[in-house]
Amino acid sequence: VQLQASGGGLVPAGGSLRLSCAASGSRFSANAMGWYRQAPGKQREMVALIIGSDDADYADSVKGRFTISRDVAKSTVYLQMDNLKVGDTAVYYCNALIMMRSYWGQGTLVTVSS
Repeated sequence: VQLQASGGGLVPAGGSLRLSCAASGSRFSANAMGWYRQAPGKQREMVALIIGSDDADYADSVKGRFTISRDVAKSTVYLQMDNLKVGDTAVYYCNALIMMRSYWGQGTLVTVSS
């Protein structure tokens, strides 16, 4: 199973970015997909998870600003990030839980400038 993430980049504070992550190589749909992030010197943390197509959960720090969505048919998960803050700067990783196994994408860097 491979997860290919894209959409990171440099954006000013208050701006928006949309991350995408496409899963391939499995004949099974993911039970859940999600986004995690790791800032320099910090541990990886959960940002948003989605179970099925619409059961979503968010870290408190991003509630009201980030929206996770999923296209099950395309095996793709998205993360719409609005009102970005400098503190959102991190490498963002997508994750998929397929048949009780966890898979990670390669990460995409999001840098928010002040």
